[in-house]
Amino acid sequence: MKLLLLTIGLLGIAFAGIAVKLLFKKDGKFAGTCASQSPFLNAEGESCSLCGAKPEEQCKNNEAKS
Repeated sequence: MKLLLLTIGLLGIAFAGIAVKLLFKKDGKFAGTCASQSPFLNAEGESCSLCGAKPEEQCKNNEAKS
């Protein structure tokens, strides 16, 4: 029972942190939605499968849709 309450509490803190970030970000949007922008995640230098941007380009998907 303690583990369940601890898990729910930690998840609540995580969601609260995301909510605070959304409140303070301009227009409530996250920046950098393409994982291909990270050299650690894209060692081969492939284009983004979401927007087609190359690793050296700015992500074209600045307005991620839910």
